[in-house]
Amino acid sequence: MKLPADVADRPFTRAEALAAGLTPKQLRSVRWRRLLRGVYVNADLVLTVVVWARAALLAAPRGAVISHYTALALWGLDVPSDGRIHVSTRTNWDSEQARIASHRRQGSIASRERHGLPVTSPERTFVDLATKLSWPWLVVTGDWLITQRFTTLQRLVEYADDRHLSGVRRARRALRWVREGAESPRESWVRLLLVTARFPEPELQVRVLDGDGHFIARVDMAYVRWQVAVEYDGYWHERSARQRERDRDRRECLERLGWTVIVIYDTDLSDPRKIPWRIFHALREQGYLGPAPVTSVMWERWFAASNFRRAMAPRAAA
Repeated sequence: MKLPADVADRPFTRAEALAAGLTPKQLRSVRWRRLLRGVYVNADLVLTVVVWARAALLAAPRGAVISHYTALALWGLDVPSDGRIHVSTRTNWDSEQARIASHRRQGSIASRERHGLPVTSPERTFVDLATKLSWPWLVVTGDWLITQRFTTLQRLVEYADDRHLSGVRRARRALRWVREGAESPRESWVRLLLVTARFPEPELQVRVLDGDGHFIARVDMAYVRWQVAVEYDGYWHERSARQRERDRDRRECLERLGWTVIVIYDTDLSDPRKIPWRIFHALREQGYLGPAPVTSVMWERWFAASNFRRAMAPRAAA
């Protein structure tokens, strides 16, 4: 028996194992774990999305690529999904395995390599998910792909405008709200929470200078006209005393310049409806004459505490 040395770190097929001298009985031992029909891994291997994706490609026809939710996870963003590994092929292949979702490709797919695997491009992944994700999650996805420099807003727009695929209309509508400068999914969700509650759209990553032109701070989001800054801080309890002191000094500097700083913490997520009102009152005190926030039934569905908490939770894909 002589399996390749790297099987400790990757899935392998039953045929590969038998060719190396393993018997069916040995494959059923506690040393190995069956992930999919005909696909096994070392029982000690941590099952990341990369491992599952490799396994799915071993079970799929030649030329298959990782797509949809799984592709986005490999591009670094985990979104609400059905928990399956999504694979696109040129054929009507049906895996008949509960863990794999198979898709027949629409049009051509120029795959990119990610973690050593063929994956749909950021642009194609965005369009493919346009029929699957809610509007806020799709915008968050666009923000993420741009922020991580996997693509640009221009390339996303050009791809959606130039294709006749399922989802392109929803993709085009979502792209109107995708922004460069949203540095995390948390910031994207807070921005969308505000604009859908009828607020003006805040500027992103605003540099604040003092009267002499000296740099004071950069804020996540800002209503510059009214000098109101909005920031999300999900790591307050993890910071050292020195870091907290620096945060306090920074905010006090902003306040001395006439700014109001609204900080959103994890504890605020239990009732997201309070967030627009906090910002509204801060804006009103700074001279804002716009309408009070409006939260519709759709807003409640999009920004319910469960969805909001998921968006705010940092996650790694691999």
